[in-house]
Amino acid sequence: MREVLPELLAWWRQGRPVGMGTVVATWRSAPRPAGAALLVGPDGEAVGSVSGGCVEGAVYELAKEVVADGSPVLQRYGVTDDEAFGVGLTCGGILDVFVERVDPTTFPQLEEVAADIAAGRPVAVCTLVEHPDARRVGARMVIRPQGAHATAVSGSLGSERFDAAVADDAPGLLANGRSETLVYGADGERLGEGARVFVAAYAPRPRMVVFGAIDFAAALARIGAFLGYQVTVCDARPVFATRSRFPDADEVVVEWPHRYLRAEADAGRINARTIIAVLTHDPKFDVPVLEVALRLPEVAYVGAMGSRRTHDDRLERLRATGVTDAELARLSSPIGLDLGARTPEETAVSIAAEIVALRWGGGGDRLTLTQGAIHHHD
Repeated sequence: MREVLPELLAWWRQGRPVGMGTVVATWRSAPRPAGAALLVGPDGEAVGSVSGGCVEGAVYELAKEVVADGSPVLQRYGVTDDEAFGVGLTCGGILDVFVERVDPTTFPQLEEVAADIAAGRPVAVCTLVEHPDARRVGARMVIRPQGAHATAVSGSLGSERFDAAVADDAPGLLANGRSETLVYGADGERLGEGARVFVAAYAPRPRMVVFGAIDFAAALARIGAFLGYQVTVCDARPVFATRSRFPDADEVVVEWPHRYLRAEADAGRINARTIIAVLTHDPKFDVPVLEVALRLPEVAYVGAMGSRRTHDDRLERLRATGVTDAELARLSSPIGLDLGARTPEETAVSIAAEIVALRWGGGGDRLTLTQGAIHHHD
């Protein structure tokens, strides 16, 4: 929904009903992830996508029907690869799309949710997309974390037991920025089945922290922003760490890298979705910050730039500080995939490619030389 939220909110404020199809589950080579949405506006406008073009036409027509009669529908699109062209899902994947009417009555919390998303506040929208009692389908509950172990809940899925179960389960997905469909019994029994709840997790953008105010950092900041990261560039040298040199970064910090990273970690702003890229090329900067980074309990990626000789020297220096082999195994160094990159921009692509591959389990090989599914699933 995030991608189509401006248009959806504008129509919602006007009180005009909109048809919305949302991908709530995928299998095999489905082209769009859970949470991707297609809107059918009041005058027939199409906004967004659920399949990259494969089944948009079918979802568009279904959305018009749902707006007219008000009854939400959970529809599965998926065929074998051999049959895909005949049905329209040319990728051969499978996806479940929940199609509903959205207006101030069916989604009264939309404006507050939009404000949370715009402000970077974590919020989970939990929608009942399947239930033995069709009258309950489309019920919605919004969950916001309040401190370490508390949540604020608005709306209901139809019973206190069901609400309590989802309120317990959704924060874990929200903490990881992961949207997913959860299966329950008719009254929220965790060992039951027959009811499904789609949890759309709107977490703040994941962070990319780049150490070293060099040309390679500027290129990486640019591609990091393009990929949706909140990018920080940090360097202890004020003459280099300037806003004019890093216009694509969300913030530029003048501080010793290890001090900045330690302070951010202590403040709870470094987590399992954080990317750390050390491009300093100077032992007095990169060894202390890597010592901190590799000992953090959970981060998504720690990479360091340098030649193989620099890498070997860096390992010796890190071991001398007491960093263990298990901690060193978390380090991607030399940083990036072997693309033959030379320029800062090419190197940034190489680093980004490694981050994407590690996130989704890809091997970094040319697809033309591989077999099996294109999309990996974690």
